[in-house]
Amino acid sequence: MKLISWNVNGLRAVLKKDFAASFAALNADVFCVQETKCQPGEADFEPEGYTSYFYSAEKKGYSGTACWSRVQPLSVTYGIGVEEHSHEGRAITLEFENFYLVNVYVPNAQEGLARIDYRMRWEDDLRAYLLALDAKKPVVLCGDLNVAHNEIDLKNPGPNRGNAGFSDQERAKMTELLAAGFADTFREKYPDLTGAYSWWSYRFNARKNNAGWRIDYFVVSRRLMDKVKVAAIHPEIFGSDHCPVELELDL
Repeated sequence: MKLISWNVNGLRAVLKKDFAASFAALNADVFCVQETKCQPGEADFEPEGYTSYFYSAEKKGYSGTACWSRVQPLSVTYGIGVEEHSHEGRAITLEFENFYLVNVYVPNAQEGLARIDYRMRWEDDLRAYLLALDAKKPVVLCGDLNVAHNEIDLKNPGPNRGNAGFSDQERAKMTELLAAGFADTFREKYPDLTGAYSWWSYRFNARKNNAGWRIDYFVVSRRLMDKVKVAAIHPEIFGSDHCPVELELDL
């Protein structure tokens, strides 16, 4: 089963940049996107053979997640069961026979870590949600997790230490999640690979110079790791400041 995750940074914007062609070329069984920035019906994209699931933020032009699946899920859940986190369209869970797929757009801690307290509550509540699912069947978590976990996961760790996405607090929460029984599939496959990033600033020719961050992930229940055939990043695919990431499971 092939899964794709991509922060499109505006679905309407990326549809003008060959998104349909990229979608077709990636040929996923389930295609998850984050930061749709649109309400239902505002973006016209209904690929043949797929059913779409949208979860939009109450605030227009902000946040939002969506999934297209050509496998019929057993159930679909929006949010993570906590009212505080139910206004920004940040999580969709598709239940399949052998696993849960949780597509998330994790809140950004923002400049000066202005939103770090909220981010910490989100992290704890998301981890509790994932563990409750994991008690029933294995979990695949995908999306823009808005954290570069270790120094290998960004080009310039020194100057960015303490900034949003590379603060000690956010990194510690990622460590806590993995310690709770989950695995970062890409890093498990490529523990020492440098220069592998999924997001680049639009400034300073960052993408051209590959001065990026790896903040888009597939994280799985550790007992699924032996089913992981492919964990990949697709920097060759343009259209957003992020690129797609891939997971292929042999189920």
